[in-house]
Amino acid sequence: MELNQTELGGRLQKLEKDLDFGVKFKELGRLRLELAEDGVWDDSERAGELSEQESALAKKIDPVVKLKADLRVLVELIEMSSEEENKAELENLESRMGELEKLAKFNGPYDDRSAIIFIKSGAGGVDAEDWAAMLIRMYVRWAEKNSFKFKIIDESRGEQNGLKSGSIEIVGQNAFGFLKGEDGIHRLVRKSPFNSAGSRETSFALVEVLPEIKMPGEVKLSEKDLRVDVFRAGGNGGQSVNTTDSAVRITHLPTGIVVTNQNERSQLRNKEAALVVLRSRLASLMVQQHKLKIEDLKGPGKDIAWGNQIRNYVLHPYKLVKDTRSEKQTVAVESVLDGNLEEIW
Repeated sequence: MELNQTELGGRLQKLEKDLDFGVKFKELGRLRLELAEDGVWDDSERAGELSEQESALAKKIDPVVKLKADLRVLVELIEMSSEEENKAELENLESRMGELEKLAKFNGPYDDRSAIIFIKSGAGGVDAEDWAAMLIRMYVRWAEKNSFKFKIIDESRGEQNGLKSGSIEIVGQNAFGFLKGEDGIHRLVRKSPFNSAGSRETSFALVEVLPEIKMPGEVKLSEKDLRVDVFRAGGNGGQSVNTTDSAVRITHLPTGIVVTNQNERSQLRNKEAALVVLRSRLASLMVQQHKLKIEDLKGPGKDIAWGNQIRNYVLHPYKLVKDTRSEKQTVAVESVLDGNLEEIW
């Protein structure tokens, strides 16, 4: 019992260090004091931002505070009673510690957010468009298996059954933390189902994983930097989708980033949704380029072709999925494509 108790204390110290607990505990206190001030809700936008920050930080810090208090009580109980009487409580604390250690891995700036995933077909023609659709399905299956909600944001259909591009939102705490490593170019090698010879084809698709940034104050946009175009939406979506110019395209002029949304029935709601996506893309770019200001950003650019891939999926002449960064690999290609991404993480 003494050894386990000591180990638990050591793990708690490491957890506090990983979470930068002291700094974040003070920040949480500051946010709560500010939210308790008279008149804070007179500025509803600012109060909403503070409330969201407090809620996200509380999910990380409050369980650690409770665990520390319970561990102190347990130490006192052990000193006054037998080991056996406190075995169940120690096991409970160890279980809670394990869950908090998992959450501590998501300690990046936006790791606790929902995720927005963009997929764009690259070199490979019709096969590449089909590959983009396969990747969308892979992430949807992952979301379903891990109890995350998802929503299709936008789809641009390909020449046959695939996608030129598409975007989905994976909703839930730490979705971005889980999925941010998927960002990059994905390469597929297989027998083509689109030609009678069944020749081996190589296809590429770009996957961009962004943290969802809903609050305008987190990434401030200037109207002069935006060009907003409206157009008639295509595809399914209700009676009004195909009869009015409800779809919205927003171009961020300084970086050249373009986002579209046509999933909502009204132009206003599509614009609001597109702005969320734009803020998310800019926030991600700021992290990648280590910039503090939007005006310092450069437009993203990646060639969706050979030599830039982060992961290879081979279905023919053998079966293998291999991550080019970690060198991790598995022959369970179908399982990974069915959403079991943990097999390659």
